Amino acid sequence: MRYRRLGRTGLKVSALCLGSMQFGWTADQAEAFRIMDAFTAAGGNFIDTADIYSFWVEGNSGGVSERIIGQWLAQRGNRREVVIATKVRGRMWPGPNGEGLSRAHIIQACEDSLRRLRTDYIDLYQAHWYDEETPMDETMEAFHQLRQQGKVRYLGCSNYPAWRLMEALWTSDRLGLARYDSLQPHYNLVHRAEFERELRDVAQAYGLGVIPYSPLAGGFLTGKYRRGERTESVRAEGVARRYVKEQSWRILDVVREVAEEVGASPGAVALAWLLAQPTVTAPILGANSVEQLQANLAGLDVGLSAAQLARLDAVSSWQEG
Repeated sequence: MRYRRLGRTGLKVSALCLGSMQFGWTADQAEAFRIMDAFTAAGGNFIDTADIYSFWVEGNSGGVSERIIGQWLAQRGNRREVVIATKVRGRMWPGPNGEGLSRAHIIQACEDSLRRLRTDYIDLYQAHWYDEETPMDETMEAFHQLRQQGKVRYLGCSNYPAWRLMEALWTSDRLGLARYDSLQPHYNLVHRAEFERELRDVAQAYGLGVIPYSPLAGGFLTGKYRRGERTESVRAEGVARRYVKEQSWRILDVVREVAEEVGASPGAVALAWLLAQPTVTAPILGANSVEQLQANLAGLDVGLSAAQLARLDAVSSWQEG
């Protein structure tokens, strides 16, 4: 396992981050424990979650992933060795303040996450997406308060457009507040423009660590989907709507060609491409099983030549208009 600094900070995180959206959903607690054990045994130290995981499951009110991670941390006694990232923004209780990035919601949601995670601090606390109804200074002042209290060590954001991210950085600078030091964007070989159009330059200029989610495009870049095949699962239908178009198939064809050349899986090649991007710190990997995790970790061992990277860049490039 390789380790990288999270942006301009001194915090060292593993070059791959373990996502936990599946915990308590498609991976039960026992399997989640096995996945986290295998990840840390491989040298991984960076685990990402969110308070709302997995509220979309019937009968699940959220917080399940955090509770599973908290139980694992308590049983393993390894809190100091693991960097825990979680997020705040989504609806977690009834009423007008049950969601958002107001001071009222952030402070209460942080206390709830700390309790579920069975810890007295969160390494990286992230705004899950922006809140157009709350002034940016209120949001950043609430995060600053939590860091001053020692409940949060670093701050980050996810799903922010470039202008919102710049507003947040400017607000922190103007008011002398703690600032975002990481960005969690949607970024992969078949979804490049959203990050590369403006966010990449902001991250590079201001020293933000970049931890992309959906690095394998919901499994599309693993090569498990085929042209013309019908998708039957809800997840597969979602992948088809978001990613499956002719350009995506052309990208996947080149990914498969490169995978054959280097003797690796298509998913490992897609991860190796992301890891080669200068602004990327650690792609976030989800796993439903230890076997799936091990297949993804193989991306760390894939070395792509300059020519292979250029081919992948060329087939997946985007242009305005």
